[in-house]
Amino acid sequence: MSLKTLVNSALKSVSAPPVQESFDPIAFDQAVMTTYSRFPLAIDRGQGCHLWDTEGREYLDFVAGIATCTLGHSHPVMVSVVSQQIQKLHHVSNLYYIPEQGALAQWLVDHSCADKVFFCNSGAEANEGAIKLARKYAHTRRGIQTPVIITAQASFHGRTLATVTATGQAKYQKHFDPLMPGFHYVPYNDLAALEGAIATLDADQPQVAAILLEPLQGEGGVRPGDRTYFQAVRQICSDRNILLILDEVQVGVGRTGQYWGYEHLGIEPDVFTLAKGLGGGIPIGATLCKDAYAVFEPGDHASTFGGNPFACGVALAVCQTLESAGLVANARHQGERLRAGLQQICDRYPQAFAEVRGWGLINGLVINPEMAFTSIDVVKAAMTAGLLIVPAGPQVVRLVPPLILSATEVQQGMEKLDCAIATLLP
Repeated sequence: MSLKTLVNSALKSVSAPPVQESFDPIAFDQAVMTTYSRFPLAIDRGQGCHLWDTEGREYLDFVAGIATCTLGHSHPVMVSVVSQQIQKLHHVSNLYYIPEQGALAQWLVDHSCADKVFFCNSGAEANEGAIKLARKYAHTRRGIQTPVIITAQASFHGRTLATVTATGQAKYQKHFDPLMPGFHYVPYNDLAALEGAIATLDADQPQVAAILLEPLQGEGGVRPGDRTYFQAVRQICSDRNILLILDEVQVGVGRTGQYWGYEHLGIEPDVFTLAKGLGGGIPIGATLCKDAYAVFEPGDHASTFGGNPFACGVALAVCQTLESAGLVANARHQGERLRAGLQQICDRYPQAFAEVRGWGLINGLVINPEMAFTSIDVVKAAMTAGLLIVPAGPQVVRLVPPLILSATEVQQGMEKLDCAIATLLP
């Protein structure tokens, strides 16, 4: 069935469900672990770049499930593929060949520098896979007994014990010690610091197995990687047989206006990881690598749900739509409009905001540190104005809308944000 037929068929069947009549946050909190500081908002339904809460209020969604809902909400392709795939086959385990998994892997290989793909369920799992891959490569190909992976300060790589240790932010590690050994942190975009760390760690014998970096730090404040820095890192890794691993969990799959964040930097990684936008909101993660680094053998690594027909079928439809609908170019063009709008706000309130930074449709508005309000305050004010945005640390407001965003919605978002900011200033 063609993509156009899928869309037309799905559009006929899409109808807005009724607004939920009641929601009890107290009962919710009694049953669900309080691992999140939730905003007082219960989402009921969505369509495109818009969401409605359980009381029927509408919001323009510039969060997209934190850079996850690539095609927005209730996209007709996803509605159709989810329905068809669940009726056909949803899970069988990796004891058998899964055609949907092979097709998705082939799409990823055809559209990136990778040769091999391992599928899992989340970004943390994808990064766990990359860490294990790097350690096995270090042991079996380089003879390193105690491999070390260098990561960046202010990075974010996940919440498992290994990935939270890889994360260069102490606030995420508090009370979870003893942490995993084998990680060392350096400042982001600082070549001298990286070279010094490698010289120290490898002084007596080689220890540095890999360098794990985000092409753009998302949780660390929407900080793009410096092209010159990353090209130097690529050369260091090539010269010393160190694996260069890029965490593309937040920036991959078209969000930056390129398919992959590494394309902005003029390099190719040895290994990179995906999740978030890959499934458009359906849980899936992936660890990708070049042939030379595909050292996993049967029994080395596995995932019960990873790469199942349902997740892969939906993710393949997301990737094909990304390509056929020109959404990578749309992310680039609307991102330019969005940054221009944010810059106008920055210029209008120079006492409040320091700069705008980002790529494509992942952008940050940086608050001057002397201001009395924080990113959380801006997020709350925007929510009142009907716009959903998300913090990236206390001083940065992050905007990561769906890649289907229109020019009209960019303008609407900037108007709502401007109104919200006005309520915070004297």
